[in-house]
Amino acid sequence: MPPYSENDVLAAVAAISNGVSLRKASREYGVPRTTLQDRIMGVRPKTIAYRDRQKLSVVQEDTLARWVTTQSSLGQHPDHQELRRYALEMLKAAGEPEQLGKRWVNRFLRRYPLIRVMRKRAIDFRRINGATPDVIRSWFQKLAILAVQAIKPENRYNFNEADIMEGHGTNGLVLGSTESKAIRKTRPGSRVWTSFIGCVSATGRWLDPLVIFKGKSLQQQWFPLNLAPYAGWHFTHQEKSWTDDDTALEWLQKIFIPNTVPEGTREGQRPNEARLLVCDGHGSHVKKRFMELCCIHNIYMLYLPPHASHVLQPLDMAIFGPLKHAYRKRLDRLAQMDDSTISGKRTFLSCYREARNEALTVSNIRAGWRGSGLWPVAVSRPLMNPLVLKEKPKAVRSQSLPPESRSQQVSQVTWETPRTASQLRNELRLFNRLDADRHTKLLLFRKINKAFSERYDEIGQQKRELEMLRARLDNIQTRKRKKVEMSPNSRFATIQDIYRSQQAADDGKIITSELNASDLFSDAESCIVVA
Repeated sequence: MPPYSENDVLAAVAAISNGVSLRKASREYGVPRTTLQDRIMGVRPKTIAYRDRQKLSVVQEDTLARWVTTQSSLGQHPDHQELRRYALEMLKAAGEPEQLGKRWVNRFLRRYPLIRVMRKRAIDFRRINGATPDVIRSWFQKLAILAVQAIKPENRYNFNEADIMEGHGTNGLVLGSTESKAIRKTRPGSRVWTSFIGCVSATGRWLDPLVIFKGKSLQQQWFPLNLAPYAGWHFTHQEKSWTDDDTALEWLQKIFIPNTVPEGTREGQRPNEARLLVCDGHGSHVKKRFMELCCIHNIYMLYLPPHASHVLQPLDMAIFGPLKHAYRKRLDRLAQMDDSTISGKRTFLSCYREARNEALTVSNIRAGWRGSGLWPVAVSRPLMNPLVLKEKPKAVRSQSLPPESRSQQVSQVTWETPRTASQLRNELRLFNRLDADRHTKLLLFRKINKAFSERYDEIGQQKRELEMLRARLDNIQTRKRKKVEMSPNSRFATIQDIYRSQQAADDGKIITSELNASDLFSDAESCIVVA
C-alpha cells in the first residue's frame, strides 16, 4: 500500500463517522483497515503516543518553532547548530540532562513541516530592514506619476556601479584523487578591486561600460595590444577605484546623454521625449550639478530606497550576479591553462569582456526589469521576492492532529494551566477533595507539566537576553587610549605587557558621557523575540 499521511487518516475516520464503510474508506484514502480500526478504538497516532519520550515537551518545541520563525522574519535565520544550542539551553534551564540525539534536528523538522531547510545567501545587514512592503509600496507611487507613466520603455534606464576583485575565482566542487584528503586550488595573484559602471534599458539595450582602475594614472601596459574588441569602452582611474562626483558627472555628459537621445530629437535641442534614469542614492548621483544636467536634457531621476536595490534594481536582479560568475569561471579556466599567469589589468579586461558577452543578453536584461517590477510596472513582483522582510511572521503549527483524546473528554474537572504558585495550590487542594479517576489525574499532571515547561522557557529566554546585554555592554565600553609599552629588546608584546598597559589606563572605567541608554537595549529587544 502506498504511503499515507496523518491527514489521510483523519479524513478516513471522518468519512467512517458519516456512514462510509471501513473497507471503502480504507480503499479510497489508502489507509490500512487495521490502522482505521485502532484509531476508532481510541489508539493515538505515533506523533502523540510517544510525546512523553521526547527530550523536549510539546510546549518547549512549540516555543522553539516560534523562535525559529521569528528569527527568520527578522532576517536572522538560525542554522542546525543554533537550533540544537537553543534546545540544549532549554534542557539546562529545566534541570534535565543536556543531551540530544544525532537525528533530533531532522525529527524536529518532521514534526513542524512549516519549517524547512533553505540555502543561506549572504546579504548586507542594512538590507534586511531596508526592503519592507511599506517602503516598496510607497516608492512605487513615484512610478504612478503621470509624467513618469508616459515615458516609453526604450527611454527607461538603470545604471549602477559594481566591482570585481581581479584575481578572485570561484569556489565549487572539483575532482581529485581518492588518495588526497584535501584539495587546494591555486588563485591568480592580484587582489585589486576594479569598478565598472553599467547601464541597461527596459527593452534590453545596454551601453558600453566605464571601467575604473585603481591607481594614480592610467598605464598603457594595463591594456592588450589588440584594442579592437574594446571599441566604445571608456577607462579612467581613481586612487580608491570607485566613482567620485566628477566621474559620475562626466559619465552622464559623455556616455549616457549622447548615447540615449530619443529618436526624432534634433542635434543641439532639448529632447521632447523624457528619459527615466533609475539609480541608487549614492552621493555622486544627488549632487546639484548632476541633477541640473538631467533637468536640462529632460531626464527624470528616480532614486531607489536605501538598502533596497537587491529587490528593486534590474542590474542587481539579473545582470551583475551572472556577469561576476562568468568572469570568475573564465579566470579559473585561464589559471588551469597556465598556472604561472598572474592576474592583472590585461587579464581582467579579457575575462570581463567575455563575461559581458555571456551575461548581457536581451533576455537577462528584460528579466531584471520584470523581476524588479519596474517594467512592466508591477508592485507585486518585488513584494513576492523572498528577500523582502515580511510584515508578520507566519504562525507555526505542527501537522494536523486528531481531536483531544478520550482521557481529557471524560475528566471530572476542567483544569486550567497554573500560572502562579497559589493557582497550583488551589488546584491541588481541589484535587485532594475529589475522588478522582485516572483520566482526571492525567489531565491535571499534563497541565502542571505545561506550566513548568513555560516557566523554564521564560527563565531560559531571560538568561539568553542577559548574556546578550552583557556582550553588548562589553563591546560599547569606551576605553582610554594607552600605548602598550614593550621591552626594548623585543618587537612583540606579551600578555604581561598588555595587562600592565591596561592597568595604567584604568581600563575598567567607562566614560558614561559617551553612552546612550537606548544603545544598550534597542538591538537586544529586536534580536530574539519569542512570542
